[in-house]
Amino acid sequence: MSRSRQPGGTHVLTVTYAGGEERRGPVTMGQANMIRCMLRDEPAHINIHDVWPVPEGTRTDSVVEALRALVVRHEALRTTFPHAPGSAPREQVVASRGSFTVTVLDHGELPEGPLGYAESLARRAREERFRLDRDFPLRLSLVTRAGTPVCVAMAASHALTDAGALAVLKEEWLGLLAGEELAPPASLTPLGLAEEEATPAGLRRSEASLRHWERIIRTGPQAMFAEPGAEGTEVRTPLLTLRSRRAARALAGVAERTGALPSTVLLTAWCAIVAHRAGQDACVVAAPTSNRYHPRLARSVNTLSQDALLSLDVRVPSFDVLLKKAWGAALNAYRHSRFDALGLWEVIGRATFERGSRFARDVVFNDVSTLPATVASLTADGPPEGRDPYGPELELTWGPEQVLPTRVLAFVHATDPLLHLGMWADPALFGPEEAEGLLTGLVRLLEAAATRDVPLASLTGATGVRPVERGPHWLRVDGSWTSPPLVAATLSRALDGLPVHVTADAPAGSAPAESALTAYIAAGDTPLTPAQAHTALMDALPGRPGVLAPSRYVIVRHPPAEADRSGAWLHRKILREGTGRQRPM
Repeated sequence: MSRSRQPGGTHVLTVTYAGGEERRGPVTMGQANMIRCMLRDEPAHINIHDVWPVPEGTRTDSVVEALRALVVRHEALRTTFPHAPGSAPREQVVASRGSFTVTVLDHGELPEGPLGYAESLARRAREERFRLDRDFPLRLSLVTRAGTPVCVAMAASHALTDAGALAVLKEEWLGLLAGEELAPPASLTPLGLAEEEATPAGLRRSEASLRHWERIIRTGPQAMFAEPGAEGTEVRTPLLTLRSRRAARALAGVAERTGALPSTVLLTAWCAIVAHRAGQDACVVAAPTSNRYHPRLARSVNTLSQDALLSLDVRVPSFDVLLKKAWGAALNAYRHSRFDALGLWEVIGRATFERGSRFARDVVFNDVSTLPATVASLTADGPPEGRDPYGPELELTWGPEQVLPTRVLAFVHATDPLLHLGMWADPALFGPEEAEGLLTGLVRLLEAAATRDVPLASLTGATGVRPVERGPHWLRVDGSWTSPPLVAATLSRALDGLPVHVTADAPAGSAPAESALTAYIAAGDTPLTPAQAHTALMDALPGRPGVLAPSRYVIVRHPPAEADRSGAWLHRKILREGTGRQRPM
């Protein structure tokens, strides 16, 4: 171990390691998924972080030696992804020897709230991109007070770790510092998982998962929050944390009354209240922790971040009926959560182009409370400094902002003896009062369901959460909420200002939800085709969840004098018409 000193009480330790076998092989499906995100997204949005408090009395050398032991123990920490510039890695290489660095930040006195200070260090470390072909996957800083270790702040590469992996590393690191002898790892290594995924059974599983996703993407709501105010694909969102013994007691009560698992009860309540607030007939939810439920992957140090996609139809009379449906829907989603990520994006691209929408991953429900106890407990933040360690009856606290590609993200850390849930909700849709109301409404729903079957028609009264008001110009088309005037304005901008009028027509005898959009475009002398119009609109859709492409494009030369009247457009001479779903070559 060598030291490189810098001014201001900071020095860098270079730690060498040797051990394990040098290996290489293909990337896993989960790695390919996260690598795609890392190459596309800003590093602060896709890198992850953690803070590990150091037990009192621990020496710096012990901290470093425990880190070195983890690196030798876990192949993921010795892995890089060689690739040519401009291409995505398809291979991973495990080293048998190498080095990593630990930056030691020594202070005479630490700022008040040392864990909050370390958290800020870890978040700042996320802002630098990891070089997949050469960088160690943990960016480590050791915070010390007068030479005594206090905590480790780190940013981590999402190509090789996720929240569950960091939790496993944290637990083992604490065990090593306590002098424990760790049992050999029992979970699949990244290369072992890649080998399993390439078997005929693994390939069939991936193909079945893609079919599951395609069905939901082609039939479910294009976006859960297609409504006024929903804009953009990256949202800066503050953290709101619920810690409640009341909610935990109610959750246990519902489970006892219905015989359902607490995790299923909580998922059902979340889907019910989110769909109610969004005014949707179905709740489409992504569940990223699904792959850690398999025993061989539960404690894997690897990135297993692939979503289980759940679509739960909430058009049922009561909570208990919905709870029975949710169990099967969740199992089906978990069964279809390992897939070829590149294949999935091809499916999404094809299905959304043909449907005329952009699939939005609006709602994410990440429940780690049911994972092995050591993993679940270590992914949760402790109680705020100075607060009751056993948990309050009901407490809501606001935390730092984070940029997320979702509208509502819930992270469930624990359900007993208190419900500990973190939520990030798009502030354009949920002001502080509305966001707090969503979580207190969740608690109220659990309390009501603990004693009786709650009619879903009574959710506003039972929870205090009201459905969004969209206004008269919004309607359902193809199972999704959309606004014809908004579609017309978006298509007009995409066509450099050409006049556009959009109508919603329901075939005779059909329900209003079966309405179809028709776009009338006055192209003048522009040689516009329906395919060109559709492609231009699809290119403009990201960040506009209220826009759904028309199923028919009608191109005329000039707009009518009364351009705001649908009937006036019907008498224009048609130059060209069609669905536009054929991509121009």
